[in-house]
Amino acid sequence: MLNKKTLISALFAVCASASAFAQPERPNIVVILADDLGYSDVSFNGSKDITTPNLDKLAANGTVMTSAYAAHPFCGPSRAGLMTGRYPHRFGSQFNLPTNHKSGGLGIPTDEKFISKVLQESGYYTVAVGKWHLGETPEYHPNARGFDDYYGFTGGGHDYFPEKYQKKYQASLARGMDATIFDYIRPLERNGKEVRETEYVTDGLARETAAYIDKASKQDKPFFIYAAFNAPHTPMQAKDEDMAMFPNIKDKKRKVYAGMVYALDRAVGRIVDQLKASGEYENTLIVFFSDNGGKTPTGASNEPLRGRKGDTLEGGYRVPMFFHWPNKIPARDNYYHVISALDLFPTFANLAGADLTGVKKLDGVDVLDAVINGENARPGQSVFAMRHRYGYSDVGVRKDNFKALRFGSKDEWQLYDVNKDPSETKDLSGKYPVLLSQLKEEAEIWAWQHAEPKWFHIHREGFQWREKAMPRFHETFNYKPMYGE
Repeated sequence: MLNKKTLISALFAVCASASAFAQPERPNIVVILADDLGYSDVSFNGSKDITTPNLDKLAANGTVMTSAYAAHPFCGPSRAGLMTGRYPHRFGSQFNLPTNHKSGGLGIPTDEKFISKVLQESGYYTVAVGKWHLGETPEYHPNARGFDDYYGFTGGGHDYFPEKYQKKYQASLARGMDATIFDYIRPLERNGKEVRETEYVTDGLARETAAYIDKASKQDKPFFIYAAFNAPHTPMQAKDEDMAMFPNIKDKKRKVYAGMVYALDRAVGRIVDQLKASGEYENTLIVFFSDNGGKTPTGASNEPLRGRKGDTLEGGYRVPMFFHWPNKIPARDNYYHVISALDLFPTFANLAGADLTGVKKLDGVDVLDAVINGENARPGQSVFAMRHRYGYSDVGVRKDNFKALRFGSKDEWQLYDVNKDPSETKDLSGKYPVLLSQLKEEAEIWAWQHAEPKWFHIHREGFQWREKAMPRFHETFNYKPMYGE
């Protein structure tokens, strides 16, 4: 017969054994995506004139990535890379989708499985809020790509003040004009049904995100929320009270831009407040970043980086980013190693214990352990960027601390140590010619894996691109003029 001490020991052993086989609680995942946010336009990343207190609190208690890269220097392809974990060039999505009335029902190929679908199949409640820009017809709609709920607009942008854009929309309809033309003034929608938004759009998207968090917290499953704000993307429209927060900014463009960023920061604060109120804050991984670099003509700043949205210079696709997860992600100054938005797919999938059946070969890597330990997640592995212009392509290849750059119509390459020289001012190609040659060769191999574009961003040169560049698309990749936009 067991005595009391032996019985207690046995019970502890049983509990320990059960605990060893118990599955760890899977975290909630919240992605907060800004649109065209400049590298230095948040105070946790160096801004001296725009204050972002809610973002700063999260960043201070998480890990800031100083060498984070979007998948592409433009909105649509960047989002395609985020959702698929693959370079958009691999499946013909290297251009922004045309607006709906010109797109002919185009969208990201349905045989590319989105991270939302992977998480949904893994038992997550999945929500998308805000800008989509990945296809507007039913087969490409968020609800068809793995999101249980969606609130937002499916195009590439939207006006911010409801009382203004609704009036313009109704006036256009009254004149008998085709409603699909008006990408920026069409009503927002909830799961395919039009809704009448009543708040400044950034505030409205924050409200809906908070409501979905509340809904998710009442379910017996983890959740994935993709909150894709359009701020501070054009049109440049800020609330007077938000601009008033920056009396020292005299430049009008910068002041409007600052007000839009401040509204975005307020939205982040509302999301965090709801996570706490719902008891989900401690077990939620929050990832914040921008879809590409800031658009400097509209008031953004990418300092100290050179370039702007659309460039393969650092300012075009190196973005502010942080990870925040209490008691999991360390609160440290910075993570200096390279991280790509492509890495989020495998990182999230592994956190969810997901089955990746049906997922094509990913270009990203699971970075969680490396971030926690402050280690390089991809030593010796390159991250690529390519932007097609009319008649040539800009290319960037980042490996560890070095970056090979081809920028402009001349067949010239530079090499920079972007850890020491983030402004790309000291060309080291003469000092390390072998390294530059290796990086160029890697870019060539990568480029030969690209698919021909499935669409073009239609503008004054779009049809010329199709007529002149397409016949030469697969002739060679010798870094001479061959592509266009």
